[in-house]
Amino acid sequence: MKVAVLIPCYNEEQTIGGVIDDFRKELPEADIYVYDNNSKDRTSEVAREHGANVKKELRQGKGYVVRSMFREIEADYYVMVDGDRTYPARFVHQLLEPLQKQEANIVIGDRLSNGTYEEENKRKFHNLGNNMVRGLINFLYKSDLKDIMTGYRAFDRLFVKSAPVMSPGFEIETELTIHSLDKRFLIKEIPIDYQDRPEGSESKLNTFSDGIKVLNKIFTLFKEYKPMLFFSVWAVVFLVLGLVSGIPVIVEFAKTSFVSKVPSAILAVGLIILSVLSFACGLILDTVAANFKKQYEIELNRIKQEDKSHDHIS
Repeated sequence: MKVAVLIPCYNEEQTIGGVIDDFRKELPEADIYVYDNNSKDRTSEVAREHGANVKKELRQGKGYVVRSMFREIEADYYVMVDGDRTYPARFVHQLLEPLQKQEANIVIGDRLSNGTYEEENKRKFHNLGNNMVRGLINFLYKSDLKDIMTGYRAFDRLFVKSAPVMSPGFEIETELTIHSLDKRFLIKEIPIDYQDRPEGSESKLNTFSDGIKVLNKIFTLFKEYKPMLFFSVWAVVFLVLGLVSGIPVIVEFAKTSFVSKVPSAILAVGLIILSVLSFACGLILDTVAANFKKQYEIELNRIKQEDKSHDHIS
């Protein structure tokens, strides 16, 4: 079985050689790909010197890199890992095993369960951000995942060739996780150790700006994947506000047969109309989302049949 190790990189001259060597030691038969995302240092040169297949992604952002990787690279199993040497290569066998046994389509390297991330990570608010994102996604999708933002994952071919990667930046991990939950792929988490970046190596993740992008991605995908629930929430909000502003008007009219609070009456009617429209949008878009899921299942079947045909010919 062909394994591809995917390493998205931006200015990782200091660590990329060690990452390649570590994975070459653990997976000597694997193809190792380094995608250089416009690095200003010698990332590409160092990667070539250590025997990796080096490719360029000119559009800036990790999401663009992952999109190109998924489109261009052919393999049976894929391991994606950051180029900062924070994820030990020795856990790669544990990540690949559930895929090879067909027990999972995506395996997540969980940094948080054993406490090593909290001990090693020196960046402020990252633990808070991880917990916030994890809690929100688990609540919305009724899941129990331990680590949403990890950069160490393994995928089978079916997942990689069917994943619609739309995120341009660091929201990509969130998108892949939500996509796998919504489409009911088999997910397994493997506890792994985490080690902080070596001194002199800098993280490219901005806690606040990228955190806002992640939350926006959660909000957007919730609207797209669960439109009935999303718009029903807004319908209830508008309905409650409409009743709050409209009940005094109704009471006054019942007592006096006259409406003196005309602005309140107009506001109440407007809010009730918004409530009805939100609910109607939810119904319509829920039908659209259901049809998309059916088409997606058909596409999965097509990819699976193509893989079987290719295996048979081989």
